[in-house]
Formats: sequence, C-alpha cells, structure tokens
Amino acid sequence: MTKALEIMKKNAMLIVLVLVYIFFTAMTGGSMFSPMNFNALITQNAYVFILATGMLMCMLTGGNIDLSCGSFVCLLGAFGGIFMVVQQKSAGLSILLMLLIGIVYGAVLGALIAYVNIPPWIATLAGYLAFRGWGTALLSANSTTGSISPMPESFLKLFSGKVFSSPIGQMNIVCVVAGIIASVIIVVTMVMGRANKIKKGYEAESMTSVIVKASLSVAATLLVTFKLAMAGGIPTVLVWVVVIVLIYSFITSKTTLGRYFYTIGGNAEATRLSGVDTRKIMFFAYLNMAVLTVITSYIVMARFQAANSTSGTNYEMDAIAACVVGGVSAYGGSGSVFGMVIGATLIGVINLGMSLMGVDANWQKVVKGVVLLAAVVFDILAAKKNATK
Repeated sequence: MTKALEIMKKNAMLIVLVLVYIFFTAMTGGSMFSPMNFNALITQNAYVFILATGMLMCMLTGGNIDLSCGSFVCLLGAFGGIFMVVQQKSAGLSILLMLLIGIVYGAVLGALIAYVNIPPWIATLAGYLAFRGWGTALLSANSTTGSISPMPESFLKLFSGKVFSSPIGQMNIVCVVAGIIASVIIVVTMVMGRANKIKKGYEAESMTSVIVKASLSVAATLLVTFKLAMAGGIPTVLVWVVVIVLIYSFITSKTTLGRYFYTIGGNAEATRLSGVDTRKIMFFAYLNMAVLTVITSYIVMARFQAANSTSGTNYEMDAIAACVVGGVSAYGGSGSVFGMVIGATLIGVINLGMSLMGVDANWQKVVKGVVLLAAVVFDILAAKKNATK
C-alpha cells in the first residue's frame, strides 16, 4: 500500500493529466477524443512545449524566468514577414536572418543578466514591454491591416502541414509505422536503462515496474499515432517538438553541462567555488531561450500563415505554467524535461478542452491561474515534507 502511494505521488501530475483529459472528453461529448482534436492539441500548443523547454533551463538556474519570449515571438514574426513578403527575400535567407536576430538578442540579454547582474525578471520585463510595441509598429508601418501575409510555400512546408499527408479519415501508414518504431525504441530504452543501472550497481526498478511503465507508454504512443494517422498524418510541428524535447532530455540527464544547471539552482555559490563558471551557464541559459523563441516564431508564423501583432500573447505565461505544473521547482535546482512535457500537455488539454466547451477566454485564464497556484503549493508542501524526513 505504501509503495502504491509512493508511485502515485511520483506520478501525480500524470494522473491529473489523465483525469483532466477524461473530464473534458466527457464534457465535450467525446469530441476531445476525435482524431482532429488530437491533431489540434499538438498543432495549437506546440509553442508551449518549445518555449517551456527553454524556460526549464532558465528556471533550473534558480527559479529565473524569461518574460520577454512571447513579445519576442511577435517582433520576430514582424521581421520575418517583412523579409519574406515585403522585401521578397528567400525563405532560407529569412530564416537565417531571424535566427541571427535571436542570437544577438540572446547574447545581449545573457550578458546583461550574467555579467552586469541585472535581475532576469527586470531585464526580460523590458523586452516584454518593448518588443510587443516594436513588432506592432513594424507591422502597422508595412501593412494597412496590421498583418503581413501570405508566407512562402517553402516556409510553410518546413514548419506546418503533415509529414507524408493523406486524406482525413484514411489510415496514414507512415504514421502507424512511426508509432510502432517509437514503441520499440521506448521498450528497448527502458529495458536497457534498467540493465545498465544493475550493471553499475545502482538501485533499479523491478522488472514488473518497467514492464508496466513500458506497456502504458507504448499504449499511449500507439493511441496518439493511430489518431494522427486518421487525421491526415504526423504534423510537421510534432517532429520539431519531439527532436527538441529529446535533445534537451539528453542534455539535462546525460551531460556535464546539464548537471551544472541543477547544481547552480541548488547552490550557486558552492558551484562557483567548485570551479564552475556560473556566469557562462547563466549566459547560455538565456541565449538558448532566445534560439528556442526563434524556432517558436517560425512555427507560429507557419500556423497562421501570417505575421500579426497578436502573435505570442501570453506565451511566456503558458511556458512558465507548463514548467511549474510539470514539477520544475520555482526555486530552481529540480525538474525534468519529462515533467515539463506533462505540464505542457496539461496546459494544452486545458486550453483545447475549455475552447471546445465554449468557455470565455477570461475564465480560461482563471482556471489556468488556479492550476498554477495549486502546483506551486503542492511543490512547496512536498519539499517541506521531504525536509522533515
């Protein structure tokens, strides 16, 4: 019984995600479970996963955040629209120019925070205010409607649409095969991970536990791929999200750089005294956040097939919420990419579910605020309980 409760505590947010999804499925008459809404859950909320990945790296350093990323998406979209539509530059060159702008901003922001010691929330609040105004001014100056469109087809193919698309309602074989391959990789990874732990003398989960986790993961993977197969195929944005999540999962769990993020969040002074250049790590965190914001701007522009002044509105809040709900400590030093994915998915389910129910946008914000507060309270209470043991 005690072991079962321990497992439930460790997977509390995953259980909440399943329950919330079931709730919205019931409240929408099963609409949430349709193939098209599985597809919508991914395409409409891809920005949350990508921005939350960058926000995770910032928060690990001590609960630091980036308030400017949503407004920066708007500004980058304005530049991208001007490059591709107004100035008729090629999609490839425009993508590179937007990336260059992002790198320059990330380097300046990282330097201000890491070397000038400006508090992150103040430095990024300046961007939050300035970039929205700058982006809107650029769009207004280059379009009578405040929106620049349409985006070039070559750009749209890279960041929207389907991978080997098929008619909706017709089984997409490529998608099914991809699901099967992913399922095999999941099983092999879990079994080999346990075997490696045993070989190195580390504590490992029981084989029964591994089998249960692998079975649930495979079932979820096959369900998602089946639904996507019936919705026309794998969305291109899903490929971007999966690649980014896997890369950062590897960085945070398998590399020395990843460990530095956790140690800085745990005790920055002790980390510095041990010989780690904590300023470089902080600099990299915000440079990395800017690069991921650039990728988000590509996806958002491709989704709407335009650059407009409302792009990126409240994106920073969704990214922060996804991290906190996913178990990333508000004080830094703890959290995982997997937890962030659970949190981002939960935020996406809430967004989609309430939209399908026709809930007013203002009440949607209220619900997300309550969920965020509950997650922080849970995190603090759990930390206090562990400290008293």
